[in-house]
Amino acid sequence: MENTGIWVAVAIIIFVMGSIFGLRVSPREKALGLMREKARKMGLHPRLVVAPDWTKIPKATESRASMVAYYSVLIADARLPLMRALVTDQKLELLHGDEKFQGLPIALKGIYAIDMQANCVGIYWDEEADLRATQLDEMKAFLHSLAER
Repeated sequence: MENTGIWVAVAIIIFVMGSIFGLRVSPREKALGLMREKARKMGLHPRLVVAPDWTKIPKATESRASMVAYYSVLIADARLPLMRALVTDQKLELLHGDEKFQGLPIALKGIYAIDMQANCVGIYWDEEADLRATQLDEMKAFLHSLAER
């Protein structure tokens, strides 16, 4: 009978410790949260969106689309033309829009696609490519330069 009480106490302690360790935020999730917060403070608008079909980002499953990070900037008084482009070999491959964007080099890592419409320019990208948020300043500058072209 004495052993039963010890085993019950050990089981309870293991259960409580497991619950406590299960509540910890993973370092990856923490880094993503910090990066998104930094982006917001810089004037970028990060969000997760369903990957549009034109981006050719592989689906999560056959029946469910993937979620992808979309970081954008709003330009208050702009009247930007519609432009959609994939990034292939670090260059823009234009799907729709002005030919001046065709073949434009991209120095940023992890970029899938870029779109521009009305007063917004945005990048679909793999946040895992830069968990330390080292290219956010470059990303914002690049988006503004696209809007000015």
